[in-house]
Amino acid sequence: MSFVAPVKDMLFNIEHLANIEQIAQIPAFADAGLDTAQAVLEEAAKFTEGVLAPLNWEGDKNPTSWKDGVVTATPGFKEAFKQFAEGGWQGLQHPADFGGQGLPKTIGAACIEMTNSANLSFALCPLLSDGAIEALLTAGSDELNAVYLEKLVSGAWTGTMNLTEPQAGSDLAAVRTRAEPLPDGTYKIFGTKIFITWGEHDMAENIVHLVLARVQGAPEGVKGISLFVVPKFLVNADGSLGARNDVHCVSIEHKMGIKASPTAVLQYGDHGGAIGYLVGQENRGLEYMFIMMNAARYAVGVQGIAVAERAYQKAVTFARERVQSRPVDGSMPSAAPIIHHPDVRRMLMTMRAYTEGCRAMASVAASAYDAAHHHPDADTRKANQAFYEFMVPLVKGYSTEMSLTVTSLAVQVHGGMGFIEETGVAQYYRDAKILTIYEGTTAIQSNDLVGRKTARDGGQTAKGIASQIAATEAELVQSGSANAAAVAKRLKAAREAFLQVVDFVAGNTKASPNAVFAGSVPYLMLAGNVMAGWQLARALLVAEKAVAAGTDVPFMQAKITTARFYADHILSQVPGVRDAIVEGADSVTSMALDAF
Repeated sequence: MSFVAPVKDMLFNIEHLANIEQIAQIPAFADAGLDTAQAVLEEAAKFTEGVLAPLNWEGDKNPTSWKDGVVTATPGFKEAFKQFAEGGWQGLQHPADFGGQGLPKTIGAACIEMTNSANLSFALCPLLSDGAIEALLTAGSDELNAVYLEKLVSGAWTGTMNLTEPQAGSDLAAVRTRAEPLPDGTYKIFGTKIFITWGEHDMAENIVHLVLARVQGAPEGVKGISLFVVPKFLVNADGSLGARNDVHCVSIEHKMGIKASPTAVLQYGDHGGAIGYLVGQENRGLEYMFIMMNAARYAVGVQGIAVAERAYQKAVTFARERVQSRPVDGSMPSAAPIIHHPDVRRMLMTMRAYTEGCRAMASVAASAYDAAHHHPDADTRKANQAFYEFMVPLVKGYSTEMSLTVTSLAVQVHGGMGFIEETGVAQYYRDAKILTIYEGTTAIQSNDLVGRKTARDGGQTAKGIASQIAATEAELVQSGSANAAAVAKRLKAAREAFLQVVDFVAGNTKASPNAVFAGSVPYLMLAGNVMAGWQLARALLVAEKAVAAGTDVPFMQAKITTARFYADHILSQVPGVRDAIVEGADSVTSMALDAF
């Protein structure tokens, strides 16, 4: 089955929910209105559908390989990456000062989703480069940026993020990679880094590793970590590539999914020390790395939406073609395509509603990012920054967890054929699992939501968002339609449950941390559910007006139906999750440890 980019749905979100014309009022994005968005998305669709999507299954069957330190990408990937770079896709939302196009994240995020839907393994390479670019833009010196940024933005070179070590997974305080200062201001780097996505490959002429390490004499723990640029090849004064640096790939992992994306073990300093260049100031590396990680976390959330979309399309195609059993209502005299069966339609609607809800949530978050970073008014920037930061763990955590549900349902729709690799649907299920783990597990996202995003400000940001949701409820009630009234009822109950959980978290994190963190992941899932449901409720209001005006009625009616389904079947779960969080902590922690 060929992939079809959901351009129409993306443009609906960009226009009506993310308000692209308001973004285009910001001087930095003066030429980035709806017409630009449509032109860019249509070109992205052509590239992803025609070039990347056909390579996806090939990458699963013929993964990237390692031999004697050399990593060779899946056949076709190198040529595809060359087209990707030459098309300017790497620099889409990066500054024009370094050769990028300077487009808003609101547009860029939609293109990133298409790339990931088409080929998740391929898309991880530019995803990591995006993070490296963000980190250097924020903390890199003028001299460092002059050497590396233009090459990264163009896609001539790619970037990586080096955090994890054999003894230091999510606990970065345990990082042991060391950096020895040299008289010329550079450093020698020694250590081992694992789980380095696209840490070695043959698709670009250089790889720019961003590496966490400890300078000799630095404080223990996270306060003593610095960030370094360590290129695969050193760069000469004239910008040409020089000697090979002392960083080598000693193996790549054999994985459950994303098999075409090489996950490297990198060894630094086995032959005298890898040359590294300090990013920003010593001992502030984790602060800078979090910039990279936040960019990557949002992008991984978009990956969840992307793989869910691909799985949904595959399941719909199969359900239309697979003939089995007569419909239970007797509407057909013989066996029918399984899309006629109510439970199959329930599964397909669940997949569709989850995917569209999370896409809408991510689009609105991207719009807030654009305003937070570029709006001329300081108060507007501050408000949008708070909203965006609250949304990042939800986009990452909720969207990736939902991708497991959706890809699992895609296998289920296929029945026994879904369990057979030749149908291709199992790849999406296997690929999706990593999304809930890398760039911070769902538990880590929930810890962020509890500590930094809720308890720290006493729940004020969350309550401010809830007041916006209440305003949408009022609009739904004023609409007067049966669908709007039903969605308003569910949204109101969900918002009230959300507020009760926010009060519980804000009021008990210090006094009863075990009680709060026992429900931290359910809190994230509840909050993500509410935010996605809110955006679909807003979509329903837009769609009802369009239907009344006779505008694109089939598409808009489908929007209304999807929002109603989400409210009835997914948003309706929120009050029960509230009960588990607020009243269920004791049953999580009361079991004696030796009874497990």
